[in-house]
Amino acid sequence: MIHSMHNAHRAVSPDLSIVVPVYKSEECLVALVEAISAALGPTNVDYEIVLVNDGSPDNSWTVIETICRNNPQVIGIDLRRNFGQDNAIITGLRLARGKYVAIMDDDLQHHPRDLPALLQKIEQEKADAVYADFRVKQQKLWKNVGSWFNGKFAEWVINKPKEIYLSPYKIIRREVVETICNYDGPDPYIDGLLFQITSRICQIPIEHHPRYAGRSSYTVWKSIRVWARLAFSFSARPMRLVTWVGFSIAMLGMMLAVAVALYRLLLPEDFSPNAVGWASLMVALLVLSGIQMLFFGILGEYTGRTFVRVNNKPQAAIREIVNLNASDEVSVERQVISGKM
Repeated sequence: MIHSMHNAHRAVSPDLSIVVPVYKSEECLVALVEAISAALGPTNVDYEIVLVNDGSPDNSWTVIETICRNNPQVIGIDLRRNFGQDNAIITGLRLARGKYVAIMDDDLQHHPRDLPALLQKIEQEKADAVYADFRVKQQKLWKNVGSWFNGKFAEWVINKPKEIYLSPYKIIRREVVETICNYDGPDPYIDGLLFQITSRICQIPIEHHPRYAGRSSYTVWKSIRVWARLAFSFSARPMRLVTWVGFSIAMLGMMLAVAVALYRLLLPEDFSPNAVGWASLMVALLVLSGIQMLFFGILGEYTGRTFVRVNNKPQAAIREIVNLNASDEVSVERQVISGKM
């Protein structure tokens, strides 16, 4: 396990930074910070907590301000509006100062008592990242199905190993975090960036807990938006799929044309131009038109994302930061000026 640092060095580089995106979780935050303190307090790990309020419409920011006043180890960041979970995470990563950086949800489904085990694993394996592998998930069926599909799709798009589960609960080495933070596109996807940077990734079995309080704000639409970031921001393979399917359909059309010509030449007495029929023709037109519209949509998604990036859409905009020292504030100002926030 990591050795404790002197208090004089504590404000500069703690052992562990814990980045938590916050949205509609005012009832969970105090319990979350207390659970982190209970988990890491008895250890020799020097830590900080970075709570990023992602434009939450409830009183989450008020709760964060109160926590920060009572706990100097907690840094509060308030974004000007809701930018999305990964945008909030990458904002927190830029302010995290730890040798290792943990990312976890705000509802205690990712329990802080597993942080020492994750830390021990990443040190033992000398890995760049370690994921929490949830064998049984305390969430709705559609979320489990979506997680499975997203994992399978990631195997194709970003070459994710089959045995790795894309968990939102993970610990990443500092050097890799710094590389992730170099990404300045408007739609970051942390797992996609992580697998582009390193293959030294492992996981350990971790228990998934019921939500501490309130209801999840993660909707089907938000899940689709996250999947779209994976599908269209980090690989050209979906576009190549358009090419190959289009080529296959063209070849099939040529083969059918040859078959019809041979049928006409070899069996003229059996050939009837009306054999295909109106219904069959309409079905073929609808299927092919649907495929064309799908492929136009894929191409349009790539074009739209390119357009948004060229126009320098910001990843996030910070309204206020609590419990940050002067040197870090200068760093934040530079990142805002450079367009990284």
